[in-house]
Amino acid sequence: MPAPVSSRTQSIVVIDYNGGNLASAARALARAAQDSGLDAEVTITADPQAVHRADRIVLPGQGAFADCASGLAAQPGLRDAIVEATDNGVPFLGICVGMQLMAERGREHGVTPGFGWIAGEIRLMDVPDLRLPQMGWNQLEFTPDAHPLTEGLAADAHGYFVHSFALADYDPTDMVATTDYGGTVPAIVARGNRAGTQFHVEKSQGVGLRILSNFLRWTPTPDGTP
Repeated sequence: MPAPVSSRTQSIVVIDYNGGNLASAARALARAAQDSGLDAEVTITADPQAVHRADRIVLPGQGAFADCASGLAAQPGLRDAIVEATDNGVPFLGICVGMQLMAERGREHGVTPGFGWIAGEIRLMDVPDLRLPQMGWNQLEFTPDAHPLTEGLAADAHGYFVHSFALADYDPTDMVATTDYGGTVPAIVARGNRAGTQFHVEKSQGVGLRILSNFLRWTPTPDGTP
């Protein structure tokens, strides 16, 4: 089960870098906190100092990898603040392109470096018999090793996906869940205190709210294990 959290008000920061879907993510986080009886303040901000003070960091994203990376870099000190805070153990959740930015690089509109927190690169999905983007509900296939973020989810849980690019050449030990769309597609990744979902948790109804609730209660150990 996720570890208990402090009774004080949690500061949840949703990173504002013109990456889209910020308000929806913030509303879903506030709803998850309320449903779980947690005292949390959710703030949409580009202020590096607010990131440094945050108890949890959420990076939503939609659109192209390169555009989101450029938007993040355009906010003075913001990327460095995210790196420093998460290096110090602050739990991080990336959503859709926010999750993709955790990879080493993206190959959408050229080659763009990511954070490099997980192995692999973001490439156009090779699904000749299926349409792109993958858009709609798809079932999650959980890896055998349980992770606190998926605690309480049913075996037939579904997430809402909208993407044409996906993580490739990944490390299987970073996988928490996959989905099938013309082959295996990473759906939830995690390494240490940093995690991400390829699908939109804020649009995934009860499944998404449960993942967000688990994230708000998640306390990785000092050595970075879940």
